[in-house]
Amino acid sequence: MTTKPVNQKAWWLVLPVILCVAFSAIVPFMTVVNYSVQDIIGPDRRVFVGTEWFASVMRDSDLHDALWNQIRFSLAVLAVEIPLGIILALAMPEKGWKASVTLVIVALSLLIPWNVVGTIWQIFGRADIGLLGHTLQVLGIDYDYTGNATHAWLTVLVMDVWHWTPLVALLAYAGLRTAFPMPTTRRRASTARAAGPCSGTSSCRRCVRCS
Repeated sequence: MTTKPVNQKAWWLVLPVILCVAFSAIVPFMTVVNYSVQDIIGPDRRVFVGTEWFASVMRDSDLHDALWNQIRFSLAVLAVEIPLGIILALAMPEKGWKASVTLVIVALSLLIPWNVVGTIWQIFGRADIGLLGHTLQVLGIDYDYTGNATHAWLTVLVMDVWHWTPLVALLAYAGLRTAFPMPTTRRRASTARAAGPCSGTSSCRRCVRCS
């Protein structure tokens, strides 16, 4: 049994990554922590307040309401996206050019940046130039996402479902193809198992049964 030599100098290759993370994450984070315990009145005047800001935030009723709204929104999004993504993955073709085209089409919305998604739906929901807003106005539905909190909540919900359901579908599709492979893959796997562990020559050198 041979052992490979251990060269601890290879850890120096990780040093650039550590420096980049320290510059882009650790230093800004510690700066925010420093500001969180101070009351900055002016450029040259600061007062140390300790955990006063944290205690004030934890007693803020607006924060509690916002947190509860976020939890409700997250649960509603997951309740829609997960079943819809699984159904979409089950309906996608398994192989061939149709599978490739379907994967590309499903992944298109994931390529759009988040700020562009917001702009698209902001225009899409307008009653004067937006397709969704104008269609709902024609149907007699008084849709106004800027003046109605319920309409705004539903618009953001539909927007999030449209943007992130493809990710759930792709993950479910990959899991289904792994757990339930195509018939060709299953036939190859069954053939390999039927051949036994000693069917090869060079690949079975460790098999003690090979003669």
